[in-house]
Amino acid sequence: MSKIKVLIVDDSALVRQTLCEMLNSDPEIEVVGTAADPFLAAERLKTVVPDVITLDIEMPRMDGLTFLQKIMNQHPMPVVMCSSLAESGSESALRALEYGAVDIITKPRMGTKQFLEESRVTICDAIKAAAQSRSGRRRAPAEPSTLKEISPKYSADVIMDKPNSKAMLQTTEKVVVVGASTGGTEALRVFLEMLPEDAPGIVIVQHMPENFTAAFARRLDSLCRITVKEAADNDTVVRGRALIAPGNHHTLLKRSGARYYVEIKDGPLVARHRPSVDVLFRSAARYAGKNLVGVIMTGMGDDGARSMKEMFDAGAFTIAQDEASCVVFGMPAEAIKHGGVHKVMALELIAQEVLRLCL
Repeated sequence: MSKIKVLIVDDSALVRQTLCEMLNSDPEIEVVGTAADPFLAAERLKTVVPDVITLDIEMPRMDGLTFLQKIMNQHPMPVVMCSSLAESGSESALRALEYGAVDIITKPRMGTKQFLEESRVTICDAIKAAAQSRSGRRRAPAEPSTLKEISPKYSADVIMDKPNSKAMLQTTEKVVVVGASTGGTEALRVFLEMLPEDAPGIVIVQHMPENFTAAFARRLDSLCRITVKEAADNDTVVRGRALIAPGNHHTLLKRSGARYYVEIKDGPLVARHRPSVDVLFRSAARYAGKNLVGVIMTGMGDDGARSMKEMFDAGAFTIAQDEASCVVFGMPAEAIKHGGVHKVMALELIAQEVLRLCL
């Protein structure tokens, strides 16, 4: 298969250089051009046809959001927004997703060797997911086994405590856990907007950079009948509220007696992500079992696939979003392949099924 061709648009020469080095280090990706602003990018597009564009938000002469709208109106193609970690930038980045951008990445910056390697993995994966997305030409999905892992490879066990053998109080309260990645911001909006005020408690992992999940939660909270907030350590999982895992932190579902709550933890990338769906799903399988409904949505890779089978085996009811409604049919396909899915459903039908199961 030919390499994924990328055009980098950013006014910082250092960011352009760093992105070039990171992306060209992956054998499946090739940077075919760079531009310091949208006007120069438009000139580049006359001679190169990239599979994916990385686009800065704040640039001279024309901002990234305006250029993104022009791209989507004139020649739609996969665009990944490259933003700073600033809180002010998160609102603009989320607006970019509404305008048609596939994903958000944070600008690479200096750090430890492990930090830079994790950044490289995250950025390269975002480019690959964008290339597979329905925003552009379809490419054969990359098998998880072909994805280069950082070393060492961690499973959810590295985050979780050892099981507590003490018996817990019985409870029949239902809990819903959801995992999503590329395309998930829109999928989650559709799902959550359909829920009533007294919907069961929900915990969500959406692959998204640090600082962006808070803005994403606020955006959903303004649109939905239920309350939506970025999860904080020890938050109780209650009816009428959805908790979204904070970017760059793992989120676990725990239980004390009849009370479900979340634990926020640091740790290495698990299944190439932090937060990881595998971490949430495995903890949910352990602490909720038959009281659990698990949903896996659009996204590249296999995060959540193995742990969804663990939920399935623990007595949970599990749902995967179908291929037709996914931006990238990666995570749901892997969960189905692992035999951990009871139902495969169109996005628009999932909320109704979840409510039925939680009666």
